[in-house]
Amino acid sequence: MSNFLSHLDDQGRPRMVDVGVKAITRREACAEAWVVFPAAVAEMLRAQAMRSAKGAVLDTAVVAGTLAVKRTHELVPFCHPLPIEKIAFECDWVDTVSLRLRCAVAAVAKTGVEMEAIIGVQVAAATVYDMCKALSHAIRIERVLVVAKFGGRDDFDHRETT
Repeated sequence: MSNFLSHLDDQGRPRMVDVGVKAITRREACAEAWVVFPAAVAEMLRAQAMRSAKGAVLDTAVVAGTLAVKRTHELVPFCHPLPIEKIAFECDWVDTVSLRLRCAVAAVAKTGVEMEAIIGVQVAAATVYDMCKALSHAIRIERVLVVAKFGGRDDFDHRETT
């Protein structure tokens, strides 16, 4: 682990990292977020095939998350615009009340796509909340984290342990 912050210059001022000398490699990352529903709401959503009064919850969340991935560099000040080659979402119930969303992103670039994956999954989770909030304001978004990263300096995969 590095003991300096790469987004700070020698005087401690924020800056975009110079990736000019880094190798172009295939970069991949996966982030996840859990949306936790009150039991009655989860049961109702499953019975209605994840449709709310606003429409198809998961389809809408995937579209919103995809748009967010492609605009991450506009939202996070020091992210580089990247040539995104893959965006894939998974949505599955991990128990009776917890819906896990995963966003996997890939690009061939000089810098990683962790921020794109985490922004994508957070916007998807917020969209699920928005689509379902009329049913309950007790819905929670939890456990937002990057669970896998490949193609850069520090690769890891924690998907089986989350």
